[in-house]
Amino acid sequence: MQLSVIILNYNVRYFLEQCVFSVQKALEGIDGEIIVIDNASSDDSCEMMKTKFPHIKLIENEANLGFPKGNNIGVAQAKGEYICILNPDTVVAEDTFTSILNSQLPTSNSQLGIIGCKLIDGAGNFLPESKRGVPTPWVAFTKIFGLYKISNYFGKYYAQHLSENESGKVDILVGAFMVMKRELYLEVGGFDENCFMYSDDIDLSYLVLKTGKSNYYFHETSVIHYKGESTVRDGTYMKRFREAMQFFYKKHFKKSRFFDVMMQVGSFVFSLLKKNQQKNEVRIIDEYIVFSRENLELNLSKKATYLADFNQFVNQPQKNIEIIFDTTTFSFTEIITFMQLNKSKNLSFKNYISSSNYLIGSNNSNDRGQIILL
Repeated sequence: MQLSVIILNYNVRYFLEQCVFSVQKALEGIDGEIIVIDNASSDDSCEMMKTKFPHIKLIENEANLGFPKGNNIGVAQAKGEYICILNPDTVVAEDTFTSILNSQLPTSNSQLGIIGCKLIDGAGNFLPESKRGVPTPWVAFTKIFGLYKISNYFGKYYAQHLSENESGKVDILVGAFMVMKRELYLEVGGFDENCFMYSDDIDLSYLVLKTGKSNYYFHETSVIHYKGESTVRDGTYMKRFREAMQFFYKKHFKKSRFFDVMMQVGSFVFSLLKKNQQKNEVRIIDEYIVFSRENLELNLSKKATYLADFNQFVNQPQKNIEIIFDTTTFSFTEIITFMQLNKSKNLSFKNYISSSNYLIGSNNSNDRGQIILL
């Protein structure tokens, strides 16, 4: 088997359904499997999987075991030569896996570490955490206090030596989407289960670098990561984020009192900023535009214009327009490309999932996302 896609879920039933739907389409023509691990969700995620995807392997944990252990459990049962660690609040394009598995990266196969790709949020904006550098004390300082926005001289945290449309070596990749050989994952011990979340992807990327292999950012395929949906930035988030950053530094860097104080203050400030960034904006929609190649009629609250071709779309910047994509007649590749080419402050995007008759999307990377049952 060539590829095992590992999806760890916790209470995001509708995002999970869309994710699995997109992965199924992306695995067509690939000898692959999907493994969903549920961390004791209180919603009906497991029932949905059993009903709508009965042939997909579902592992039901009796407790929330955290991101590292949950993924390790999934990888332990994987059969693929390669694995993809994938968040449930993502949407992959139909070409994502074939593009990455067939990519001609400038390194020998034996020296290849983890491959990541271009991630965008629900509004079509590039997510800079798609590629990062090792957060040494100085690099972390430039990130926490926003110096990376001033000059690329301070740009190592987000690997600004590469543009978003340029593939190349990077140190750190994001745990929302990671492709690597299963053998390599097991060799480095997988995710460190002593870390609950938030520094686990940094730690895994760094462990791979320490083997002498190279991690790569691959820009030629894009994946939507709604991001805010799987992480509520509350007091618990702040506490875990600080603990996770401190865990990583203590594990990999020489301990010093100055360093400890700086990181305690810095991680606290950073987590406060993250918390304040999360906002569920209420947008007043002036008009809906629905893209469908069938005679689709949705029960929407306001006027809707139905179009069958992206070329028919003309933006009206003075209006707040919500664009709805019929995912049964438009591919995710087409949808993701349209979002990136047409992103605008007055536009928001939702996908229509016909199998459960709902709309799903997010207006920015700090929102928790929106699900509208029709």
